Amino acid sequence: MMILSGDPPRSRILSLLLIVIVTLLALAPFLFPGAKAMNVATKICIFALLVASYDLLLGYTGTVSFAHTMFYGIGSYGIAIALYAMGPTWAGVATGIVIGLPLAALLALCIGLFSLRVQAIFFAMITLAVASAFQVLASQLSWLTGGDDGRSFRLPELLRPGTVIIPKEVFGFEFNGRTLTYYIVFVVAAALILTLLRIVNSPFGRVLQAVRENRFRAEALGYRTVFHLTWANVIAALVAACAGVLNALWLRYAGPETLSFTIMIDILLMVVIGGMGTMYGAIIGAAIFILAENYLQSLMGMASKATAGIPVLPNLLHPDRWLLWLGLLFIASVYFFPTGVVGKLRGKS
Repeated sequence: MMILSGDPPRSRILSLLLIVIVTLLALAPFLFPGAKAMNVATKICIFALLVASYDLLLGYTGTVSFAHTMFYGIGSYGIAIALYAMGPTWAGVATGIVIGLPLAALLALCIGLFSLRVQAIFFAMITLAVASAFQVLASQLSWLTGGDDGRSFRLPELLRPGTVIIPKEVFGFEFNGRTLTYYIVFVVAAALILTLLRIVNSPFGRVLQAVRENRFRAEALGYRTVFHLTWANVIAALVAACAGVLNALWLRYAGPETLSFTIMIDILLMVVIGGMGTMYGAIIGAAIFILAENYLQSLMGMASKATAGIPVLPNLLHPDRWLLWLGLLFIASVYFFPTGVVGKLRGKS
């Protein structure tokens, strides 16, 4: 990490935690071969990337945007529409990427140029309006996007679950198209997070942090703050669109829910839990939130059965109340870790 970014974790516990998470994700197909476990591991990879891209805006520039899921959806729809129209070919994958990523970058550039000159709250409202309009548009253009049903599509043969790349007899496990898709998601997400880590520790990233701390002082020192904020918005949008591409390839589907405000709230929660202004926080926050989202209900069911003889407690731990406990866990994390898990482990007050 030091060689790539000049910004090591600066905490033995944080370093160990990151090593454990990355190692488990790298070996997930072999350690956790079940369908649910693979879906959870893939979702952690995708959302770690999505949260890292949003943290570039919120954590490093102090800019609040509600249009991030729009770029995520553009990446998903780009792949879905191209593969639906052109069939399960690599040319379709390339076409979806070539159309989706530049479109996301162009929209981010337009939003930045016309909106980043205003105060932060007005920029947030503008992005919310644009994202809402785009979500309505995606639902209405059923001939293109599939409307509320979305677009399902087939992948190239090499990425299909039925395609056996390495038979089970060789290493004791089957390496198929689904496993290959997972590793594409993992490698691309890791590479882009490392790229973002390099960006925020470059002179460009230092200027973004200066803008976050005091925009007027940064302007007085001669920095073109609108230029830097606009390009930060474009980079974040491109990475979010890449996360959308990976999500569509894994699910083989893109629909209006990829543009929903619920995902935007989840991203904000993950940023806060992991720690704003730390790319490492994106990995920690995504892992904690998605594991809790997928396994907390099951754990509560086990706890409810284990405490069957105790008054009141089994009802409190009933699996149907998992959202309540998830909310309480979030409140506790904000109270005990106001700077996020990474900030706490690094010893920040």
